[in-house]
Amino acid sequence: MMSDFKRHDVGRWHQEVPGARWFKADLHIHTLDDLPGRRVKVPPGVTGDPSSDENIRAYARVLLQAAVQRGVGVLALTPHSARIAPTGDASAVWGIVDEWNDGVDDDGEPFRSKVYAVFPGFEPSLGQGKSGVHLLFLFDPEIGRANYLRAFDLVMDQRSPWKQNELQLSGKTAKQAFAGLRDFHREHGVADGSSAWDYLVLAPHVDNDKGIFGAQKGQILAEFPKMEIAGLELPDEKLSDEYLSKKPWLREDLERHPRAFFHGSDAYSVGDIGRRFTWVKLARPRIEGLRQAFLAADSRIRPAYRRAAGQLVEIDDPPDVTISQRPWLKSVRIAGQASFFRTKDSEETRFDLSPDLTCIIGGSMTGKSTLLDGLRVHVGAPLPTDAPLKRQVLARGEDSFLAGSAAVSLECPGQDPTGAAHDRWPAVFYAQNELQRLAQDANAVEDILSRLVAEETSGIRSRTRHLKEMDEKLLRLSKRLEKLDQDFADAEQGADRARRAAMELDAFAAAGIDELHHASASHSRWRRAAESAETALADAKGVAIADLPEDLDSLPLVAPAVAREVRDPIYKRIAEVREHMSLVTQGLADVHAQMSAAVLVVEQHEATVRARVERKLAADGFDGTAIKEFSSLNRQAALLESREALLQELQEKRKRDQGDFAGLLDERAAVVREQRQAFDRVMAAIHDEFGGRIRACRKDQGIQAPLDAFLGDLKQRGITRWWNELKGDNRPSPQELLDGLQTGGLDALGMSATVQQTFRDAMPSAQQRALATIRCADRYSLELKVGDEYRRLDDLSGGQRVSVLLSLLLETTDQRPLVVDQPEDELDNHFLFDTVLPALKRLKGRRQIIVATHNPNIVVNGDADQVIQLEATANNGSIAQAGAIEDAAVRRAIMRTVDGGDEAFRLRHMKYGF
Repeated sequence: MMSDFKRHDVGRWHQEVPGARWFKADLHIHTLDDLPGRRVKVPPGVTGDPSSDENIRAYARVLLQAAVQRGVGVLALTPHSARIAPTGDASAVWGIVDEWNDGVDDDGEPFRSKVYAVFPGFEPSLGQGKSGVHLLFLFDPEIGRANYLRAFDLVMDQRSPWKQNELQLSGKTAKQAFAGLRDFHREHGVADGSSAWDYLVLAPHVDNDKGIFGAQKGQILAEFPKMEIAGLELPDEKLSDEYLSKKPWLREDLERHPRAFFHGSDAYSVGDIGRRFTWVKLARPRIEGLRQAFLAADSRIRPAYRRAAGQLVEIDDPPDVTISQRPWLKSVRIAGQASFFRTKDSEETRFDLSPDLTCIIGGSMTGKSTLLDGLRVHVGAPLPTDAPLKRQVLARGEDSFLAGSAAVSLECPGQDPTGAAHDRWPAVFYAQNELQRLAQDANAVEDILSRLVAEETSGIRSRTRHLKEMDEKLLRLSKRLEKLDQDFADAEQGADRARRAAMELDAFAAAGIDELHHASASHSRWRRAAESAETALADAKGVAIADLPEDLDSLPLVAPAVAREVRDPIYKRIAEVREHMSLVTQGLADVHAQMSAAVLVVEQHEATVRARVERKLAADGFDGTAIKEFSSLNRQAALLESREALLQELQEKRKRDQGDFAGLLDERAAVVREQRQAFDRVMAAIHDEFGGRIRACRKDQGIQAPLDAFLGDLKQRGITRWWNELKGDNRPSPQELLDGLQTGGLDALGMSATVQQTFRDAMPSAQQRALATIRCADRYSLELKVGDEYRRLDDLSGGQRVSVLLSLLLETTDQRPLVVDQPEDELDNHFLFDTVLPALKRLKGRRQIIVATHNPNIVVNGDADQVIQLEATANNGSIAQAGAIEDAAVRRAIMRTVDGGDEAFRLRHMKYGF
């Protein structure tokens, strides 16, 4: 019988989140079809005959709107009856399916773009146990209304589900119902060689007297076809661990036949929809997608609740990326004729990525590494520290991925589109073989450890920043103290000069310097007076003997000719002046002679006083010749007060900075101790998490590169030779070197007497402070237990090394996206299944991971949420398939590309006896 249901798919769901995505799922909802039981509540707005088409549609709209309001994206409609009336084909379930598929909400948007999946189903009471056993049968809507009703009648053995208000038992047991449904599906559920519709069975309220455990108790494990039941509904107030803690028999059975737990509302009114729900990850709104979720429950089903104050409350970190803040890359567009990724039909290639696990598969040289290395180069993420690997990453990124200045566009939901690429998508990259080499990178190992335990991460990273800040501050203080030492020495020298000048001035005063000054001043005055008299005498003599012109008329200033009566009086007056100047000249000559004699007297007096003062100064221990620098001494002495004030100020600054320096050293030592205690707790957690298979170790101050550089900069051959000859574990720390220098214990550090002396000479106070600023960070290493002994990572095989590091990377609380290129090279499969894959699954909903791989176990057992198969020609690569494992084409691509093809798969089945 052909189905009357034609699905209208909506593309927006996986355009928003490519691949498998998380939904709130309520998988146990009753409908108006259960009105005879008088427990279902008719919502407001639905009056009159509930089986009328009009009321069924009104009810369907109210129910779908309630689901939308509560954010429930997956609904399983599971009434006890498939029909709303004892006769006829009116079905509220089918009314809801039709309204979801065809109807439009009040805002004009289709319901199918607001609710991802609606699964029609029913909850019959099967005929076993005292009160019957309830199971939830869910179907794809493609079953169609008619086959849906026929399937219900088949399971109920054609019996009515109600007798008055009471549920009636089916005439079939669960085994008989399953067998009949399988036959019915084979006859009516397959079209054109593919399943047109499918079904799934869940066990509701398992502890209830009509649940499989309440009804069957101990017999359930022996009598029920376990593989037919995909999931078990938890009691409302229980979590799975709490529930299993009192049922060891069930825990043991679930280890052999895994089944998932889920919460459902068992809603009898639209107001109860989503009262209890489960996070479920689907890549298709089909039963097959739901089956895959239950099969991979450890990665595709998440409890929605945690216990707080005795009650179940919703978890704080729901896995749905659309309501979280974690960074992820949704899509990459690459455009450019010269880029490796281009097709014949389009210059642009688009990669859609899951926010959880995306696996890039494809044969050799199809561009897997080119894609990942190209993204690394494009976003500006840190490159490998290993030089050859760095060159390879740059070559693939720049010469292929970004060839011809290809335009690359990244879509990072929730991030500022104008921000730098690596800020929007802060991915951590590991190129092919890079993980193997991380064992020797102490910084990388410490970074992994710092992110391993959530409650320690913030403190560790804060202290790491604080230690770096203190290192920088100590270095600045050390340099400032060195400058203060120099300034203090200069100021002390200046103050000493000023004090010496003042002392000399005091000695001069006691020796009679004032009398000497008086004699010197007198000598100076008499000498200047004698010089003035000598000048006056010379001027007077000049006047006396000056010639006069015979005719004033010849002078330009008196032409034209002056009258005779004017000229004669002038000549007469000049004659009189000449007569008087002879007398003046004689007088000035006498004065000059007397003054010269006086100068000789005062000069002799000054010399006598000076000799007496110098003898006195010499007797008191001063250099008498300093009398010549008396003015300079006066200037120096005048600066004494200011120079002593500056000296005091510098002394206080130096004392304060020395105190700050010592205090900061103590504070840094305390932070180092706190950091070690935190890492001790992390290392203990690693031991517990991995059952002792992996352990982390610490070598205190094991990274000695800063001390190595300091000693090398001393450029003393004896010290360099002594240092290089010491083995790593025997090398002293900076503090041990300082203690040995200050206490005379350098011989205990293996220094010869000559080297000790060289070291002391090379270590003045400034260098000792510089040595004190050096902090050799602790070195952390990882070890794997092999047999009865632990081996360091760099002593392990490449596969073991990768397994350990990848396990730790996946266990960290780091939310930054993780991108790994082919981690499976020599991967230890034992570790892969026991450690890596479980960690990978736990990260679903918490961190984006992109892996390029050839390993089918990572793709299939890791339950990839998005698989991208690449193919390539000689010149370019392209996407062959993309989607989740639910897609048949993707499954075939996985088998061909990473699982060796159909023939290899068939041979493995035969050899292993599957």
